[in-house]
Amino acid sequence: MSAALQLPKTSMTDAEWQTRCELAALYHVVNHLGWTDLINTHMSARLPDDPDKFLINNYGEMFDEITASSLVKMDVDGKVYSEGGRFNNAGFTIHSGVYKACPDAMCVMHTHTRAGAGVSMLANGLRPISQDALQVFDDVAYHDYGVPASQEECEALGRTCQKGGHVVLLNHGLLTLGPTIHGTLFRMYNLERACELELIARGLGSQPVQISDFVIGKSAERMQKRRNMPEYGLAEWRGLVRTIDRAGANYRC
Repeated sequence: MSAALQLPKTSMTDAEWQTRCELAALYHVVNHLGWTDLINTHMSARLPDDPDKFLINNYGEMFDEITASSLVKMDVDGKVYSEGGRFNNAGFTIHSGVYKACPDAMCVMHTHTRAGAGVSMLANGLRPISQDALQVFDDVAYHDYGVPASQEECEALGRTCQKGGHVVLLNHGLLTLGPTIHGTLFRMYNLERACELELIARGLGSQPVQISDFVIGKSAERMQKRRNMPEYGLAEWRGLVRTIDRAGANYRC
């Protein structure tokens, strides 16, 4: 966990409170980056000391209103442990499906950004044409649009997420998963950048400069090693937490 978020003990376990503070910070970071869709996307974190349960936003709160204590605790079967908490049904389908299928996933992010939703309308839309794309290209999976909040969609999404930690939800948006909150955020940042540049390239009216297959392959080898490191995305995360702290974000409560 980020050293910027070390907090005193509370009535819940230290692990749960720490995870709550990190996830609440993530919502404020997403708000700072402009990745919101009013209240209609969601991020979650699995509890490290109780892996059948995860935390998700209290549905109805804007991202800059979310605090550690307002997050809803629920399990992968849909039971809610937070008094008075509300959750988005489609959000539960997405996050529970990933956690059931991917035991190593500790965080899941889902966004509806314009760049991500734009690329989601293109079959296999990301090409290895930019430095940013090479950060994710070897680990991208595409998931067909399914019936929201259905058990079939829950299971299908889980199967897709076993193929890669950077997921383009076709006709929908983006999703990332990873073993840490900071790593999952960095995956989303790189995927979002790749989508932005893909859309720019498609509007230029000429073919992009190609990157050699050799370089694409070497980049994939490098990224597979980097993503498995615990510190992947940690420096960027700490910087973003300092940024939202300077702006006065109030989430550690």
